[in-house]
Parts: sequence; C-alpha cells; structure tokens
Amino acid sequence: MRKARIEQLIQQNGSMSIGALASEFNVSEMTIRRDLSELETRGHIQRTHGGAVIERMGTVRQAAEERFFDERRNTNRAAKTAIARKAMELLAASQAVALDVGTTNYELASLLAERTDIRVFTNNLRIAALMGQSQAEIYLLGGRVRQKEMSLCGPVAVDQARRLWFDIAFLGVSAVSSSGIFDFAFEEIELKHAYIERAKKRVVLADSSKFDQTSLIQISGFEEIDALVTDAQPSARIVTALEAAGVEIILAPAVPDPN
Repeated sequence: MRKARIEQLIQQNGSMSIGALASEFNVSEMTIRRDLSELETRGHIQRTHGGAVIERMGTVRQAAEERFFDERRNTNRAAKTAIARKAMELLAASQAVALDVGTTNYELASLLAERTDIRVFTNNLRIAALMGQSQAEIYLLGGRVRQKEMSLCGPVAVDQARRLWFDIAFLGVSAVSSSGIFDFAFEEIELKHAYIERAKKRVVLADSSKFDQTSLIQISGFEEIDALVTDAQPSARIVTALEAAGVEIILAPAVPDPN
C-alpha cells in the first residue's frame, strides 16, 4: 500500500517533503497530503510545513489499544498477504504447524487451506472455521473463548499445546521494538509461550507498521525466535537487536497500491 511505503520512506530518511513523495509515487501533492493526514491521525508520523517527519524522530512509542479483528484485517492488507505468501515458503510436507491468532496468520491460513500434506494446530476459531471448509488437516485447541479475538485460551489450551511438538510455529504480535515482541492480551501470552517452547522453529509474522512500538505485555526477547517475516526492513536499532540474537529477517515487499 502507498501509505505504508510513505511511512517506510519517512522512517528511513527521517523526513520527506510533499513534493518528493508526490514525485516518488507519481501522484498529486493533494493525494500525498491526504495520506500524511491519515498517517498522522494514526500516530505514525508528524506533519510539518511542506512535509512530514517520523514521530518523535523515530523513538519507540506505545501501540494504540487493541482494535477489532475486521478493522485490523483491512489495515496494511497487501503487506499481510505478501508476508503470508513468503511464510508459506518455510513449510515442508508432513510438518506439524502451530498457527497463532492474528490477522496475518489468518491470511496465512487462507493459503494453508489448500495444503493436505501438513497438520495445523491453532487456538483461533476463525482460522479453524476457514480451514475446516477445506480438506486440510486442522486441530483446534480447547479452552475459554476470548470473544474479541475469537480465540481459545486458558490452562486447558496451554496444557494441550505443551503435550505436542511442532515443527514450526507462526506467532502473531501487536508490536516489535529492539527489546523484543509484544502483545495486548494477558490471556493469550501463556499459549504463545507454549508455542515458542514446543516448536523447533519460531517465526514472527509482523508488518512494518508494528515496528518501534511496545504494547501492554512483552511476549519474549528476540533470543526466543528464529525468524521475522515482514514487508520492509526494520529500523537500525531493531535490525541490530535481531542480528545479535541470530534472528533471520525475511522480507516480503507488498505490491504497491496503484490508487
């Protein structure tokens, strides 16, 4: 999406003028002004006379409160689709896959629904319903329903996950900073830990809008994960922390929005 790419350019350069952005995307300055206004409303950038700068010159910020699934799913949709397609390349036949909650994992599930050579374990009711309409082999962990996310959580789900071994776990997060990965919901943290503990390979799926943020609770540091699949290069401080922890950065650039 164009707005996501605008934010990336401002992050990389520290600031960008309206004229330079209009030239970069071959659109009118009025279109760029509208894009910048929306990004400023979201808290991602700060408007200046004739352009924009990254909010607080790139310092870590607190993520906004958790939004409902449908709203989140339609945000940065192209980036999430690209990340899901790249994540598919990490899968081999006959693997046991743990699929966490989250909108990017939901995009991945829509692709996995065509696979009959893997087993998918999830605590996400939306994913189970989506994949349950196909011939894919899907297992749903039990537990208490968290209505806002339509996920199953609590000691029953955690106990079930800790009885299994996964070849790969795909983790959803709400924020990524140089300190690690974060989420909003206390209820789901223990199950994320179980996925991390019981998987041979731990992969975070996160679009670049989540970078340089923290949220309510830290899931783990980067030493607990093996790879990050994202649509754009993270900031220098996140890259430094990822490299120090030996985490592979896998880029999946989104197809630009022509509008």
